[in-house]
Amino acid sequence: MNARRSLRAEGPVFAGGPLRPNAVPARDARYARKPIKVVIQLPCRDEAEQLPATLAALPRRLPGVDEVEWLVIDDGSSDDTADVAIAHGAHAVLRLPHNRGLARAFCAGLEAACRRGADVIVNVDGDNQYDAAAIPELVARVLAGRADIVVGCRPIERIAHFPWWKKRLQRLGSAVVRAAASVRVDDATSGFRAYSRDAAMRLNVYSSYTYTLETLIQAGQSGLRVEGMPVGVNPPTRPSRLIRSVPQYLGRSMLTIVRSFLTYRPLEFFLVPSGLCMSLGALIGARFLYAFAQGDGDGHVQSLILSALLIVVGTVGAAVGLLANQMVVNRRLLEEQQQSRRRAEWRPPA
Repeated sequence: MNARRSLRAEGPVFAGGPLRPNAVPARDARYARKPIKVVIQLPCRDEAEQLPATLAALPRRLPGVDEVEWLVIDDGSSDDTADVAIAHGAHAVLRLPHNRGLARAFCAGLEAACRRGADVIVNVDGDNQYDAAAIPELVARVLAGRADIVVGCRPIERIAHFPWWKKRLQRLGSAVVRAAASVRVDDATSGFRAYSRDAAMRLNVYSSYTYTLETLIQAGQSGLRVEGMPVGVNPPTRPSRLIRSVPQYLGRSMLTIVRSFLTYRPLEFFLVPSGLCMSLGALIGARFLYAFAQGDGDGHVQSLILSALLIVVGTVGAAVGLLANQMVVNRRLLEEQQQSRRRAEWRPPA
């Protein structure tokens, strides 16, 4: 392998190995199927120590697939991650000029994989926590048209090195995804997934922290088919870098959940609390009117003020929810335009 295939990008633009067109020769086009290409992407930061074992476990060939590529996204590593990746068989390395966070690295990888002609993109963590033996089945389910996204679900309750609070948070994340997008996946925070090319082009991630919950909620809201599949795990190689402390992880996860609801289900996000405020205000107001009718209104002026305040807050919240819901329509139109542009631009060169 040649280290010169690793190039340093000045901006968030892919730089990597030679791109190969997927065009079918004209004389066989009527009879030959389109070659299938799978790109396995690994977002990494300072993974020089773990990367050799991670890459050694990845498949070079897959059933029903004509070409398999390994793409490492070097998210501003300070060690020799890029050189180690090339030395251990990666076909290309996308080097981000500085650390942009897991979510940004993940998105950069999706774009790079599509530009390299990927029909299916498999995302694998660089720390070798997932059993790569599940990759053929993940890819097969996408190729068979069973799902647009297949999530590798870890046996959370049986993983001995996961603390109890992390197990509960994993369950909470899965419950939130079910509530927000009706997507039933047992391990919503798993990053071990296979994406169809169409799904990769339709996803947007607004968080810079993690992409796992947001992409599933977005997929459900966009009508993409998502299914889970049990996968195995390897013994831990290092502590998680996403969870530096419980309060920090909990806070960022809750922020992601709230932002996802606000973005994809704004009407429910605003109308539910607004309706509660207005109902409570109406009850308190009715109580004041009853007291007033009984000649005891002077002693319940505070109730009148509180009732008016709750009704005003509820009305404003409902108005904001209706306005935000109209903005969802505009966002979907913009996303359709974005998908059309990506289909035109994210193609391998002819």
